[in-house]
Amino acid sequence: MSPTIHIAQQPEADELLGRSPLAALVGMLLDQQVPMEWAFSGPYTVAQRLGGDDLDAAEIAAYDPDAFAELLKAKPAVHRYPGNMAKRVQVLCQYLVDEYGGDASAVWRDAATGDELLARLKALPGFGEQKAQIFLALLGKQFDVQPKGWREAAGAYGEKGSYRSAADITGPESLAKVRAHKQEMKRAAKAAKKS
Repeated sequence: MSPTIHIAQQPEADELLGRSPLAALVGMLLDQQVPMEWAFSGPYTVAQRLGGDDLDAAEIAAYDPDAFAELLKAKPAVHRYPGNMAKRVQVLCQYLVDEYGGDASAVWRDAATGDELLARLKALPGFGEQKAQIFLALLGKQFDVQPKGWREAAGAYGEKGSYRSAADITGPESLAKVRAHKQEMKRAAKAAKKS
């Protein structure tokens, strides 16, 4: 059974995130320089524009790059930087095809430890340390993917009861708490720069 996800704050987009490992990975990839809801609704928009109800890594990897960029640029755009993100999504999908036979869930399915899973996530194109830790926390908190030591490997994002990232969003109230945390972090960073 798929988990009930509320990150995109749109029922159809959240339903796709809950049942499609690739959609969840692509949503995480898109989660930068745009609101989380916009990023995580992107996979649903892409699936719709491709004429399906899910994403297929092999189909996306093989798609004509210019046509795929246009798909993401169409109004409303999938991201603030649709051309750049189209390339990144295709690179991620090609990696999944090459390394995991196109099966996104294979990235985490047999990971024995949190550290092993974190290393696999960090190896994904477009996933640095922070993005990998957030996605690891999302897998643990909302998808019940909990290899030994997953919370420790996810760092602060794995903490119980925290409101730091997409991993902690379970509805509008938690989204507001995560957004408040992010704003506080930006304020603190700005203040640190001034001193």
